[in-house]
Amino acid sequence: MELEKADGGARLYRGSLPPALEVSGISKSFKHRRRETQVLDQVSLTVEPQEFVSIVGPSGCGKSTLFHIIGGLTLPDTGTVSMNGLAVTGQRGRISYMPQQPALFPWRSIEDNVLLGAELEGGSQQPALRKAARHWLAKAGLGGFERAYPHMLSGGMQQRAAFLRAMLAPQELMLLDEPFSALDALTREQMQRWLLELWEENRRSVLFITHNIEEALLLSSRIYVFSGRPGSVLHTVEVPFPRPRREEIADAPEFLQLKRQLSRWMREEQEKSQS
Repeated sequence: MELEKADGGARLYRGSLPPALEVSGISKSFKHRRRETQVLDQVSLTVEPQEFVSIVGPSGCGKSTLFHIIGGLTLPDTGTVSMNGLAVTGQRGRISYMPQQPALFPWRSIEDNVLLGAELEGGSQQPALRKAARHWLAKAGLGGFERAYPHMLSGGMQQRAAFLRAMLAPQELMLLDEPFSALDALTREQMQRWLLELWEENRRSVLFITHNIEEALLLSSRIYVFSGRPGSVLHTVEVPFPRPRREEIADAPEFLQLKRQLSRWMREEQEKSQS
């Protein structure tokens, strides 16, 4: 089990390709009624190509603000965002995004919702993309629902469709913002297993926000633990469990030990933010 104390610098990439995402020294404050609140403080992190990375931290630590900065919706006060070695700070359209709620268009079929990202890039009418969408819908347990509409699906099924929409978008980097937080415990466990299996087969570059430590350990290669506001990287945890990873790993002593350590860090930060 390897635990790294954050040193404020971006992790050096040891491969032959530049990181899919490199965030360096991001800080952000917001002003409201003459009061300035700092949300992020010198945040640096990386996501390597085909890597699944998670962020955990207390509520209000700036995780969603960081996603807005990476997606080009908000400019940082300081720092840069790079993708595949190119500076992209403030540029939109570079990432695919899955929010907390499915956000499917009710007037579009499930297949057309899944193909929305490709459509925005002008490619949804290509037969190969439609074939790929039907293939992944079947893999997601949504075969036979291609022409159905969102209201006809359960919450978990809608989240599967929303994930496929992000996965089939042309952008390499996926940002997943607590996509399972609104689901009941049983459905959430099912979605974790499903996402793990699907990602193992597809291997997109993913940055994932979650409050669920077990979820982060099960899915991730690396976890960044954020402080309370202003959010900064307190710890970087290299998850040591080999892939392909199965849910039984959650019962292993090493998994439980690491889960307890992360839980302790999270409690400490939550207590600080409430004091």
